Amino acid sequence: MFKLALRNVLRQKAHTAMTLIAIGFGVSGLILAGGWVNDIFVKLGEVLIHSQSGHLQVYKQDFFAKGSREPEKYLITTLDALKQRIAGVEGVEKVMARLNFAGLLNNGRTDLPIMGEGIEPEQEAKLGSSVLITAGRPLTDEDAFGIMVGQGLASGLKLKPGDRITLLANTLEGALNSTDFEVIGIFQSFSNDYDARAVKIPLVAAQELLGTGGVNAIVVTLAKTSDTARIAEALKEELAPLNLEVKTWVELNDFYEKTVDLYKGQFGVLQFIILIMVLLSVANSVNMSIFERVGEFGTMMALGTRNSQVFHLIMTEALLLGLIGSALGLGLGIISALIISAVGVPMPPPPNANLGYIAQIQIVPVALLTSCFIGFVASILAAVLPAKRISRTSIVEALRQAV
Repeated sequence: MFKLALRNVLRQKAHTAMTLIAIGFGVSGLILAGGWVNDIFVKLGEVLIHSQSGHLQVYKQDFFAKGSREPEKYLITTLDALKQRIAGVEGVEKVMARLNFAGLLNNGRTDLPIMGEGIEPEQEAKLGSSVLITAGRPLTDEDAFGIMVGQGLASGLKLKPGDRITLLANTLEGALNSTDFEVIGIFQSFSNDYDARAVKIPLVAAQELLGTGGVNAIVVTLAKTSDTARIAEALKEELAPLNLEVKTWVELNDFYEKTVDLYKGQFGVLQFIILIMVLLSVANSVNMSIFERVGEFGTMMALGTRNSQVFHLIMTEALLLGLIGSALGLGLGIISALIISAVGVPMPPPPNANLGYIAQIQIVPVALLTSCFIGFVASILAAVLPAKRISRTSIVEALRQAV
């Protein structure tokens, strides 16, 4: 049966070519679409990691639930010992401290509310590879009272490098404190909302402003993003006795999860549409091939071939077409992905962002298998109804078609 089906596939050159083209282009289209969507996930994740959150952050237990009301109770004070302990975990690359605060920024004429971060400048410069300095330069450890301002905030206050500004914030005891800073640089990150209210100052200056020697968070970067879940579990086990909690970059960026859910839903619809298109294309080709051979099948049944054997023969041909077409689509999809990735596709800025990026096609094993499976299933489903119809046709009616 298999040999006969293979001969029939090779004999029907025109119809076989049409069917293989439909399956191949459908599979390659799914591979390219899946790789493009996965590239969005990867690029978005890396931008969030290397502009804001790092891979992991360590806090005092219940900081997110109660820290905004009583920040003084949720400070990490044993900083150096804890950083060394975290750095000793395999896969950890950098460990740095942050002190977050809210306040007002005054340029001598007007005030704007800000969300500030006290940072370790040299370490943060290595983390922030996705932060673009649009004016000035990054902070260094020598800038004791330097400040970096988000682009949106700088535009609102008409600031430029070298300007003097005043930062006002409440100390942890509730007293109002202020410190003068010099604008060192203006930065642009992935998020317009973040840039419209964010400032960064040296950690020591932030501690002086808030009247504390502690920090809110310890930011951890890893050698590989794929190790995030594993190292997060290791750190949770390591730090649980110290009453500390660990948050991953996914947990810290709920925007990312919502974006992934949105694109997965859209890609699911795209997969369904391509499945229908492939199904209709293959069905049309298979129908033409089968019904042009009704007389041939009638002759086979007249010579003693059972109806079930005819059905199995047609389905075997469809199976072969599905396998060959999916393999061709797989090769075409991979080659196309490599070519597109080598050239790169300039993409406009996503919503709520000003920075565009170069899109590539990720070659993802799961997407490859899923695309091939869809192409294969489509070819099988397309042959079921015509195969049943032919196998149920009487010998007399089938032979009449040959006249």
